[in-house]
Amino acid sequence: MKNIFNYRLRQVMLLSIIISLGILLFSTLMIFLSGILGGVTLYMLTRKWYFNLTLKQHWSKWITALLFILCFVVLIAIPIYFSILIVSPKITLLVNNQDAIISTLEKFSKKIEVYTGIELFTSENATSFVKNLFAYLPSFLNNTVNIFANLLLMFFLMYYLLCGGKMIEKYLNHIIPLRPQNVHKLATETDLMIRANALGIPLICLVQGVFATIGYLIFGLKDWGLWGFVTGVLAFFPLIGTMVVWTPLVIFMYATNQNLAATGLMIYSFVITGNVDYISRLGLLKKIGNVHPLITVFGVIVGLKLFGFIGLIFGPLLISYLIVLIKIYLDEFATNSTLTD
Repeated sequence: MKNIFNYRLRQVMLLSIIISLGILLFSTLMIFLSGILGGVTLYMLTRKWYFNLTLKQHWSKWITALLFILCFVVLIAIPIYFSILIVSPKITLLVNNQDAIISTLEKFSKKIEVYTGIELFTSENATSFVKNLFAYLPSFLNNTVNIFANLLLMFFLMYYLLCGGKMIEKYLNHIIPLRPQNVHKLATETDLMIRANALGIPLICLVQGVFATIGYLIFGLKDWGLWGFVTGVLAFFPLIGTMVVWTPLVIFMYATNQNLAATGLMIYSFVITGNVDYISRLGLLKKIGNVHPLITVFGVIVGLKLFGFIGLIFGPLLISYLIVLIKIYLDEFATNSTLTD
């Protein structure tokens, strides 16, 4: 009896130390969570091709891993470079012309007041709004160091996951306390959800950016290509992403007496651009990975809150995990308890 008690005590103490160290490491590495999750995402997307090339075609492991990393660097670096090249001059122009923005908001407010009797912006709150907006920009730009650090960690982790993938997967299969069929079910769900979101979301952004660009061109917006590109980038964020772009543009057009074009763009953005977002996001993800629309919507909300940008992929995965783990629990334990009874 005493030996059993000592055994249980050592077990509890060891588990407590493991959990404490895990919490400590997790809280310390929280700032790099996006890079860690990004590395896992890239590994899941490339593992089949990598294993085919290295195990069947006998390519060098480290050279093949570096080739995949080089491809992703190009795919990620080129959009980021052009984004900075196109958007930076506009941000500089806006920062240097804050008075013009305040004047535009006041003109728009007066137009709305004529029709509704509601004053949206006074001189004071328009100035306060613009100052608060531009006060956020330095903190946003300061995050570039964190972004590059996470990118480096993402590719570093991807390299070692690819080179040691088989050994890591074997180890995980060994330590996960589930039956082999349920471990396989969990792995399949992970692969399916990551592929659906990691491949589907860029396609959604491309589609929505194209439709938004067409609308900006039709209604005579200056720099329509630039704003279409920005809309496509912000389409990563569902429901409100594109509104962040076209709503200020509509306000500007109303303020500069382009009433007909502004109304047309507003209707087009609500009816066409907004519905393209809804249909493509829910329909395409459903088709690629059989992802239920509710999982997509609630998963994105949860993911952005927990993980930031990379949460667009891992948010829906968390909800899917919850559903799968409930099924696994019923399969692993409910059946056994019924048999015992």
